[in-house]
Amino acid sequence: MSLKTPSVKVCDLDLHFGDIKVLQKLNLEINHGEFLVLLGSSGCGKSTLLNCIAGLLDISAGQIFIGEKNVTWSEPSERGIGMVFQSYALYPQMTVEGNLSFGLKNAKMPKDEIKSRVKRASEILQIEALLSRKPGALSGGQRQRVAIGRALVRDVDVFLFDEPLSNLDAKLRVDLRVELKLLHQRLKNTMIYVTHDQIEAMTLADRIAIMKDGKIMQLGTPDEIYNRPQNLYVADFIGSPSMNFFKGQLKDTKFTFGALVLPMGSYSFKNKSKLSEAIIGIRPEHIITGELAKKATVTTNVKVKLVEPMGSDTLVYADLLGHQIRIRMEGNAKVKSGDILEIGIDPARASLFDSKTEQRI
Repeated sequence: MSLKTPSVKVCDLDLHFGDIKVLQKLNLEINHGEFLVLLGSSGCGKSTLLNCIAGLLDISAGQIFIGEKNVTWSEPSERGIGMVFQSYALYPQMTVEGNLSFGLKNAKMPKDEIKSRVKRASEILQIEALLSRKPGALSGGQRQRVAIGRALVRDVDVFLFDEPLSNLDAKLRVDLRVELKLLHQRLKNTMIYVTHDQIEAMTLADRIAIMKDGKIMQLGTPDEIYNRPQNLYVADFIGSPSMNFFKGQLKDTKFTFGALVLPMGSYSFKNKSKLSEAIIGIRPEHIITGELAKKATVTTNVKVKLVEPMGSDTLVYADLLGHQIRIRMEGNAKVKSGDILEIGIDPARASLFDSKTEQRI
């Protein structure tokens, strides 16, 4: 297989259920060894797309390639994939070793090869001591490791993950997220991962495909998605809390919002339009406070309405010219409701959007 050939390629994919259009003219290329995350809210089509690639759903139109093989109408077992689901789907009456080897035995693989693959997968996932246990005697994290191991023993080039960590508690999700990233670095296989959790997406992905209504809204690296969102939806979706948005007037290289004028000369325009109405987006963490605010390009005062201490940082809700603005400050910030807070804004770190098309300017 040539490395120039995409590991997975989706061409003009449509999926309809009667009159309901779930996926529409969707195109996607995933490189060899890439960790690609499909990210979006419930109902956006991310799991549906994964199931189409896996062969669990028959598509309405288009083609799917895995490597150089057209697998559009191939059975899941013929596609050379390993899949890990949200539910562990382990056989409760079998031991861990039995769960790992079950598919290989059904494929009538030689016993020595089965033993070798189970040993390798259990070592990679550090579950050697669990091989004789049954799923009922395992924790949630251990069960998920076994589910991942069942995909690993297939020794395939492409792994598909459908929200595999969503049933785990917060701490265990973080631990397994780190293990998944280390696993990818070690194996260097292509991995396609579905999640609605943007932290999982930002920390795991080489590239992220943000989906909405069966379409990919933006495909890019975590840095591109975060710093240069291509439309208002992506800008609002990424970030917790999301961007602050203000509608105003854009003329030449100045954005005016009420009495506030932001010089946009240092902003990297995607295209310089002659639009008058635009929307500016500013992330809460990009608003400058303290002594540094005095040196910012634009400074103004806001009145604090609410303070949310969050340990590592403090989230402040304030009033800016009659509009609510969210500001992320340090965890030890000495601020309280009713305070007048001086803030600074660096227009170069902002994002501008066409108020009609909602596309990045």
